[in-house]
Parts: sequence; C-alpha cells; structure tokens
Amino acid sequence: MSVRCLVTGATGYIGGRLAPRLLAEGHQVRCLARKAGRLRDVPWAAQAEIAEGDLRRPETLPAAFADVDVAYYLVHSLGQADFEAADREAATNFAEAAAAAGVRRIVYLGGPEPAAGGSTSPHLRSRAEVARILLAGEVPTAVLRAAVIIGSGSASFEMLRYLTERLPAMVTPRWVRNRIQPIAVRDVLRYLVGCAGLPPEVDRAFDIAGPDVLTFREMMQRYARVAGLRRRIIVPVRPLTPALSSHWVGLITPVPNAIARPLVESLIHEAVAHEHDIARWLPDPPGGLTGFDDAVALALTKVRDAQVETRWSNASGPDAPAEPLPSDPDWSGGTAYTDVREQEVAAPPAALWRVIEGVGGEHGWYSFPLAWSVRGWLDRLVGGVGLRRGRRDPHRLQVGEALDFWRVEEIVPGELLRLRAEMRLPGRAWLELRAEPAGEGRSRYVQRAVFLPRGLPGHLYWLSVAPFHTIIFGGMARNIANHAPTP
Repeated sequence: MSVRCLVTGATGYIGGRLAPRLLAEGHQVRCLARKAGRLRDVPWAAQAEIAEGDLRRPETLPAAFADVDVAYYLVHSLGQADFEAADREAATNFAEAAAAAGVRRIVYLGGPEPAAGGSTSPHLRSRAEVARILLAGEVPTAVLRAAVIIGSGSASFEMLRYLTERLPAMVTPRWVRNRIQPIAVRDVLRYLVGCAGLPPEVDRAFDIAGPDVLTFREMMQRYARVAGLRRRIIVPVRPLTPALSSHWVGLITPVPNAIARPLVESLIHEAVAHEHDIARWLPDPPGGLTGFDDAVALALTKVRDAQVETRWSNASGPDAPAEPLPSDPDWSGGTAYTDVREQEVAAPPAALWRVIEGVGGEHGWYSFPLAWSVRGWLDRLVGGVGLRRGRRDPHRLQVGEALDFWRVEEIVPGELLRLRAEMRLPGRAWLELRAEPAGEGRSRYVQRAVFLPRGLPGHLYWLSVAPFHTIIFGGMARNIANHAPTP
C-alpha cells in the first residue's frame, strides 16, 4: 500500500539513500530541506516533492507535514558546538508539527541506549533524548537504535576504513576492546522502509543490529582481511583518552574532528543489541541479516568498482545504497587520487577521437616512451603483464579487450575511452580519455587518471610517482592534442 512519506535529512547519509528506496517501493516522498537547491541534482529529484523548511523554525513546518502519513526523523546536529540543544529543539518542533498535521507514524533512527546509571557520551545522550521526546509525543513512534553502520559514507565506517587502510601498525586506546554489534546499511534501510507499514499500536524503541558481535579491534582486522590488506599490528594502551583519541583520528583520517570526537566518545561504551523484537513485525530476510564481512565487501565493491562510474557518470539508484552519493561528505568513500589534464584542440572531435582510439600498441602513449617501457619492464619483473600484449587492432578497440597493461572498460564511440589498469599495483587505477566539442571545428581533450590506493603502500606509491606526472601525463595530453589532424 502506498503511503505519503516525509523524509527529513534527505541531504544526509541515510536520508539520501532512504528517499529513493521509498520511491522504488511505490510510496510518495516529500523531502524537507533548509535549501531545496541541495537536492536539485539527485537522480530521483523529479520523482519527489521538495519542501523548504527548518526544524528549528516551527513556522516553516506546517506545509511540509500536510497530508503526510509517515514522517522520518533522520537529522542531527553533530559537529555543532551546541548540538544537544539544537537536537532537543528540532525534535520537539518535529513532534508537535507531526501531531498537528495528523501524521500517523514517526520513524526515528537513533543510537544505542546508554547504560543505566553510568556516564555516557554527549552524542549518545542526545540521541536518547531525541528518542524520548518523540516517544512522548502524540504520534505513534518507532525508534530504531543502531550502533556502527557499515556502508560507504557512514562516518563510523569511514573512520574504520581510513584507520585500517593507512596504518599497518598502530597504538590505540583501550576502547578498541569494547564490544560492538554493527549493522549493514542495507539492513538499516530495509527496517526504515518496513516501519512505514507498522500497525498504530507499535509505539516503542527497537534495537537493530547485524549478526556479529565484535570489538573495534576485531573489526579493523576483519576489514583488513576483506580489503586484501596484511594483518594489522594493534597495540591498545591506557593513556589515550577520548579527547586524545579524537585528535589521533583527526590526524590519520579526513573525518573532521568535530564529528570524530563525539563518535570516539561513544565508542568507549559497549554497543550490543539487547533484544530483536522488531523481527515480530519485520522478519529477517530469507538469507538472514548481512554479516560484517559481507557488509564490508559490499561497501568496498560498490565503492572500488563503482566510484569512478558514480562520480564520473553520476550513476546511482535505490538498488545501490552503498555507493557514494552527491550528498555524501567529501571525506567519505575512501581516498581517490586524481590527475586531470585538459587541452584545447584545433581539430573537430571526430579527428581527436581517432587519435584517442589509436593509443597504445605500435602507436605508443604519446609521451616519454622510455618511461612507459621501463614501467612495462618493472611490471614484468614483479609478475605482471607488462606492455607485451600490445593491441588487437591498430585503429579500433572493443570493450573487454587488452591494451598493453590496460583493459578496455568502456567506450562511447567518438566521446569516451576508459581503461582499467592490469599492471601490478598497490591499488586500482583507471585512465579516461575524452573528446568534447568546443566550438566550430574545435574540440577539447580531457584526460583523467584515478588511483584508489590499497593500504599504506598504495599511498606511498602515488606519492612516489606523482612528481613524474607532469612529464608523463602532461606530455601525453599535449601530444595527443597535437596529433589530431586539423581540417
């Protein structure tokens, strides 16, 4: 049955993935955003209604809540100095606006329940307070309490990713021994969508979690194994307080300190589900909930295989919730090193395309032939394919065929050639060559190299070769542009 849904936080990690899921299920979706323009370019924007409003300005809310059946509360003010007060005010206004509009259900994604009688972090304390405010309101509310969410773009997952990939050995705080029950983002989204159909008598909080209970240390080791990294050396020590730990995380990872600190403070508490009552209304899927290793593999596969496609071709959708979205923060999705070169060409795109499609093999790579040869010899020395494969045809390429130590991954005739590296590398690499129109009889050559490092060796590799890119990639761009025949 189709229901009318209001999604707050649609410009954020979960909300940006939930909205297209609800649409795919046949529901009507209205998104509340402080600035509607922030959702203008999402792929599903034409299918949803965008309402401008601010949860801290109650006068802007009635129109957004009008005729809504289910309202999702997916916002938080983490990163602000006064985030507890801001969240308290926003939750109160949300509950009152929902009641006034006759909303039938509220769904809130919160954090683990703090231990009774013990100290807790401001982050978890605020999440719990928001849950109490919503449950105390007039509208039946389902609170979903999740610990660490495993998926590319999740702040907790990104912190795990960067720490593990960048540090083969590390001294860590003692909280890495605390138990956590993480959950895959796809299971979180399944629960959120399912809550739209809960009966009205359901008015309570639920723990949601995956099947694995792990320490943060075990999560790092298992992440390393799934990512193909060597086992990490992790030495927990007493002196690293949460404050010092957050600075350490900020130094090693791009996660902002304003977000890292409350997350780290939350990790000093165990976060294990105490019940699985939600299964009474939303049973586990036939294959069971997603395990930690599978969740990490899905996140890495989505990112490492689709990151180039997603960010270059703007592809995303409800069936790929782990992929990076335009609304995800810049620091999410892992490190991607890029080298971009552009050249104006005094020839039409068709002439430039003939040069692009002819690269490699006997034509070479249009810059510093000795450097390309040395790179091929080095690749063969370490068991790679080197440059010996050449190319099948001197003028035409097909998707899937070998091209020296590259593989043709995509061709848009006359426009795009994308190559995936098959040389031995501590990471994955692509080279994209484009021919774009630039006025009467002219074109623009765009060359983009992307490298996704694997572990610390990957980062060191890029840093070691980056000084030569001006010579190799810069020369390649200039020479390809100059070889395009003019009319």
